[in-house]
Amino acid sequence: MVGQAALVRSGEVSPLELVDATIARAEARNESLNAIVLPFYEEARKQAVGDLPDGPLRGVPFLLKDLGGQLAGAPLTCGMRALRDAGWHEPADSYFTAKLRAAGVCFIGRSNSPELGLYPGTEPEAWGPTHNPWKRGYSPGGSSGGSAAAVAAGIVSAAHASDGGGSIRIPASHCGLVGLKPTRGRSSFGPSAGDRWSGFSCEGFVTRTVRDTATLLDAVSGAMPGDPHAAPRPARPFAESLEPGRRLRVGFMTTGPRGTEVHPDVLPAVEVCAAALEDLGHRVEPAYPDALDDPQAIQAFVAIVAANIAHTVDVWGEKLGRVLGEDDLEPLTWALANSARKRTTLDYLESLDSLNVVSRDLAAWWDQGFDLLLTPCSAEPPPPHGTFIATPEEPFSGFTRAAPFSIYTAPFNMSGQPGISLPLHWTPSGLPIGSHLVARFGEEATLLSVAAELEAVIPWANKRPSQP
Repeated sequence: MVGQAALVRSGEVSPLELVDATIARAEARNESLNAIVLPFYEEARKQAVGDLPDGPLRGVPFLLKDLGGQLAGAPLTCGMRALRDAGWHEPADSYFTAKLRAAGVCFIGRSNSPELGLYPGTEPEAWGPTHNPWKRGYSPGGSSGGSAAAVAAGIVSAAHASDGGGSIRIPASHCGLVGLKPTRGRSSFGPSAGDRWSGFSCEGFVTRTVRDTATLLDAVSGAMPGDPHAAPRPARPFAESLEPGRRLRVGFMTTGPRGTEVHPDVLPAVEVCAAALEDLGHRVEPAYPDALDDPQAIQAFVAIVAANIAHTVDVWGEKLGRVLGEDDLEPLTWALANSARKRTTLDYLESLDSLNVVSRDLAAWWDQGFDLLLTPCSAEPPPPHGTFIATPEEPFSGFTRAAPFSIYTAPFNMSGQPGISLPLHWTPSGLPIGSHLVARFGEEATLLSVAAELEAVIPWANKRPSQP
């Protein structure tokens, strides 16, 4: 992405040439992937020949996820049949999208996402399944699976993603990409929302390189006036934080929290990363926060997510001018919303209190002298399609099955800490497995510096799937 912007600045290529080349790749590859569900190709061409801002990413084609990232005049469905059928278009840019627009990107479309981002796969009834470019019939992860598939397949160099329980990091892991979940409040959900999922969710990206991730993070960082959360300002731009820093103390874990079984194909991702960090001079030792084993945390997390889903369903019903019913929603969405309606506001506040305790216990581990935690990104490799699909008879079956995929990621949505998945390992069958690193609140610069070190000794950017 940064390289494409440099070509535009030098005059070697024009924004329109970049956009046309991207559209050609999309038309050649997307039919077999189903990664892009709402193309904006003609609008992107108009952007490319128009008065583009002279930002750091001027003329670079970019894909928005079909969840969040509101773009004035463009369609948005959040993976919902009701919004698809209504032909919903957003009336205004979000603050996040406006910052990307100011950076100079050309928006080429929206990528597939599960309904309201609810599970770590990408198979919405509205648009059908997205295939993993490394193996057809397998999940690219979720909820940012369409974005990850498009980047991994080489359609775009980077794409919008978001993360409420692992939805940036899991698709990055499954598709062999860099996926950074920023610190809570690093960018804004304004002006239409203060936060999403009570502070669990954040906007971000999936990319091929650490440099691209850092540049995009610089482009979107900063809170709107009145935002409920604001991350600490970095000492310098993230793109200037990629050189090696001090040697760090890193704890790692290869066990599954709360006794979760870890697939043997996943463990080498931790072992490879730990060995590389040690070779780079970092101190690596087996250690992890006891709070990850707290059995109450996930129950409180699900209760809070359910309350947010019920509210979101009501909000979309108001926008569409009708109450959304069971026939409008997938079984999991309907069941979660109904479960929330049976609870009281006091139940909700008690769940928040429980997670505040967990968050403090998690953060206290870093105060014991650790700089980073290393874990698998998920406890299992990319699964086949259908793994998370729910039925009206068993609406929570897929949600329960999804637990091992977010077991390492969701706790840090609760605490708001930054985490990154790096593509350092592939299974014997050729599927990517991410190594997951977590830093203190506000310390994305530490993650990016270490990630750049690992990228230099275990380069991954040129690894490409043979499919589609």
